[in-house]
Amino acid sequence: MTIQETIPWVEKYRPKTLDEIINQEEIIRSLKTVLGTKAVPHMLFTGPPGVGKTATAHAFARDLYGDRYIDDGHFMEINASDERGIDVIREKVKTFARTIPMGGIGFKILLLDESDQLTADAQHAFRRVMEQYSTTCRFILAANYSNRIIEPIQSRCAIFRFKPISPEHMIQAINRVAGREGLKIAQKGLTALFEVSEGDLRRAINLLQTAASYSTNIDEDLIYRVAGIAAGIEARKILELSLAGKFEEARKLLREKLYVDGISERDLLSQMYRESFYLPIKEEEKLKLISLIGEVDYRLSQGATPEVQFMMLLSYLYSLTKERK
Repeated sequence: MTIQETIPWVEKYRPKTLDEIINQEEIIRSLKTVLGTKAVPHMLFTGPPGVGKTATAHAFARDLYGDRYIDDGHFMEINASDERGIDVIREKVKTFARTIPMGGIGFKILLLDESDQLTADAQHAFRRVMEQYSTTCRFILAANYSNRIIEPIQSRCAIFRFKPISPEHMIQAINRVAGREGLKIAQKGLTALFEVSEGDLRRAINLLQTAASYSTNIDEDLIYRVAGIAAGIEARKILELSLAGKFEEARKLLREKLYVDGISERDLLSQMYRESFYLPIKEEEKLKLISLIGEVDYRLSQGATPEVQFMMLLSYLYSLTKERK
């Protein structure tokens, strides 16, 4: 096996230049204008996971410095979710930012990925570093949630808001990767991949690579299996059994999905949320069900017992059956 064959596909097919970034046309136009002037500000890239924030930062640096932008010491990436404390600011960031850059550009670029994971103290320390070393370094912050970045940092950055990747762009990107890897992917497989990844192209490519380790023919069932989640039809069956008054059957299927198939309770809940819109119940009953799903989601995040929480949902649907008799 060659080194090229062992590279994760998200790295293998990462866009190399700004022209290769998909679905972010306005941002790319703005960044190209910045490249033309060389007047690079500090920047905050914000938006959902897997929409190209990190890839855009790398592509921008490559277009600015050339292919050796990392090897020549012009660019450094730090993931804040790995090291959330103030030490990462004092040690890694400060050490990189204060060294004088080589070459004609006059400054280096530091990418702080997942910067919204930094503690408040770390962000305030980062703000001071930005002020102290702005002549030798430009900072790009990538964050899923801009409201978690303190205002003093936001006010020092040009903010670029990345939009979710459209189904069309997602499918084009997946088909391109599948074609280069010699895979055959069915239309339902593409749909399942988009649904499971929830617009996160990075996750979609990772799932595709995992599926390809099982078969070169990628279909809907394989995607759901490698993702470890319930297909929508299975989640809907659990709901419909409860609604039909078959509570024990619904409970048995639920336990099978959780404990035999090993499906994540949060993924199963997400599927139930999607399927709830198609249940043959009144609008006010759907609203109540969706509200309960929200409660369960919160309780699961707080460590509640999954089966008990799901039983609450199924009990509600079962009660609707009794009310109609």
